[in-house]
Amino acid sequence: MTRTQSGAVRLTTAQALVRFLSRQFTERDGERRRLIGATWGIFGHGNVAGIGQALVEYADDMPFHQGRNEQAMVHAAVGYARQSGRLSTHAVTTSIGPGATNLVTGAALATVNRLPVLLLPGDTFAARPADPVLQQLEVAYAGDVSVNDCLRPVSKYFDRVTRPEALIPAALAAMRVLTDPAETGAVTLALPQDVQAEAYDWPEEFFAERVWAVRRPAPDPRELAAAADAVRAARRPLVIAGGGVHHSAAEDALREFADATGIPVASTQAGKGSLRFDHPADVGGIGHTGTATANELARAADLVIGVGTRYSDFTTASGTLFERPGVRFLNLNVAPFDGHKMAGATLIADARAGLDALAGELRGHRVAADYTAEYTGDKARWEQRVDAAYHADEPDVRPTQAQVVGALDELVDDDDIVINAAGSLPGDLHKLWRARSPRQYHVEYGYSCMGYEIPAAIGVALAAPERPVWALVGDGTYLMNPTEIVTAVQENVPIKLVILQNHGYASIGGLSQAVGGERFGTDYRFRAPDGTYSAGPLPVDLAANAASLGMRVLRAKTVRDLRGALTEARAADRPTCVYVETETADTVSGPPPAQAWWDVPVAETANRVSAVKAREEYDRHVAARRRHL
Repeated sequence: MTRTQSGAVRLTTAQALVRFLSRQFTERDGERRRLIGATWGIFGHGNVAGIGQALVEYADDMPFHQGRNEQAMVHAAVGYARQSGRLSTHAVTTSIGPGATNLVTGAALATVNRLPVLLLPGDTFAARPADPVLQQLEVAYAGDVSVNDCLRPVSKYFDRVTRPEALIPAALAAMRVLTDPAETGAVTLALPQDVQAEAYDWPEEFFAERVWAVRRPAPDPRELAAAADAVRAARRPLVIAGGGVHHSAAEDALREFADATGIPVASTQAGKGSLRFDHPADVGGIGHTGTATANELARAADLVIGVGTRYSDFTTASGTLFERPGVRFLNLNVAPFDGHKMAGATLIADARAGLDALAGELRGHRVAADYTAEYTGDKARWEQRVDAAYHADEPDVRPTQAQVVGALDELVDDDDIVINAAGSLPGDLHKLWRARSPRQYHVEYGYSCMGYEIPAAIGVALAAPERPVWALVGDGTYLMNPTEIVTAVQENVPIKLVILQNHGYASIGGLSQAVGGERFGTDYRFRAPDGTYSAGPLPVDLAANAASLGMRVLRAKTVRDLRGALTEARAADRPTCVYVETETADTVSGPPPAQAWWDVPVAETANRVSAVKAREEYDRHVAARRRHL
């Protein structure tokens, strides 16, 4: 770094960016956090001589994590951001070409889930000294398009920095979006490789420490008064707690609201844990993967109070769940886009600020005692069904998937964090898991991305190094993206990986059977020497694979083995894997079946009996769908 006579700082664009990022902070409720806690990277041409060199230059200012897969690096950054309450995140740098396009899935996941992550893909030469360069996609109709433009639709902000001085407004805009509670998601700054290495005289003010206030917008007084009137008029209100409760740290406010009003609280996948499982008002998950208690309340509700939810089709049972004629919706959301869904009355505000204000308006109001008694009794009966799913009569037999979840449920305390994303496990967890603390339950179901769990666990563990972090993965998910095990081993991040081997895609296989697909292409088959195909198990050993990547592996064959292995893994101070082969059955995992419908269109005409019957069932459910207007 050199200074010019005018006092400017002469640095390359990459050096300036890294130095700038190291001096950005967030603040909310008096808590100050570093906005970009670290940078993940895989280097190739396009970033090794630019961002790579800058990270060496400022190694004391910017921590670095070496990844193995670009998509996985984004997942790790997202896990870190979610665990950090969106007040801190990571940056991810890649080379041009496949390194950049590998970011797309992770970027979509971040934006769908409203979680901040900064993407810094290398790009082709801005000056075009050679055209095309290695890995460049030539577009005949536009000379300024590169593969990085694939990131535009999955980013909340995108810019291509084609001149050094253009970094100043681009970087400031990127920070603004990352810290916006209503508009955050993936932010992409595409960096042409020649511009990264180009020097420029930067104003000293660009590197001053900046604190970005994460706002808590208060509700409009008129909206607040109307919301309170709607709650007072309701006889069977129901709160749906979404991810916005966690993002705004509104768990205490929600608990106080439920304590004061007696209104029951159901939760989406992102909102589970907003109340402890044993809070009297907590009625569990809602929607297709929800509990019978929550879904029956939803069917009879006259007012649905959505707090920080985006009303996905799993939450609404594809528009069939809220059956009561005249049911209305009241949506407390920091984002107007989500607040206006379901034709609801809006309360546009931060979840915590909105709940506090609404509780103040409703002081003294409480639902009728018979309503409280109704859902309290239903909740107790559901807990008996959970106990039955978890229970194993014989400890020396192979466990079901639900019994694996139950064994972990028995072991953990408030500190443990459980991570999952796709397959049949999210449904089991949403229905069965007993969340003990606000950030214990970490299921990514906005994008439901297979391969998320292991890298996300690393990110979560980096954000909460004092807490045990469990990544639960099925065999299909494991085969998608196991490579970040090496990163966990390299950095000695003591995540606990539980591999559930059921020899196929259990969730999508069950769905295939239900919609007339007859499980085609969802189980594992292998070709014998005589040319015939046999059903699995395949001659593969995922436990050995995890061990070959450096993990300590504990094999569990029975329920008794499993309990011992989980206990040992929890105490481990190095990355440890528990491998268990689960019992398979027509019910897939053993818990109660789905308590609400989910729309997966079935062939309207077919010759096979399975598809014809599935279509008849489909038409029956579709007839119950309604639009709330």
